[in-house]
Amino acid sequence: MLLTPFKPPTMEQNYMVTFQSVLELVETLPESQQEDLVSLIQKRLLTHRRQLLAQRISEARGEFARGEVRTGTVADLLAELSE
Repeated sequence: MLLTPFKPPTMEQNYMVTFQSVLELVETLPESQQEDLVSLIQKRLLTHRRQLLAQRISEARGEFARGEVRTGTVADLLAELSE
């Protein structure tokens, strides 16, 4: 099954999809297609989370390379927070 990425409607289309209308539409699908949809959404969410994590790691490495990261113990952090 070949699926294309979802492209939300543009503002010019003056089209609004509500959460409820999406649920109602999904409920009209056969059970196997509903399961496929759930699986696809889970995979896309996982991919999105991985991309966000990779971006945050890249940013953290950049901050570390620029010397913008401090190191210390938990006690050091608590002492600094209490100042």
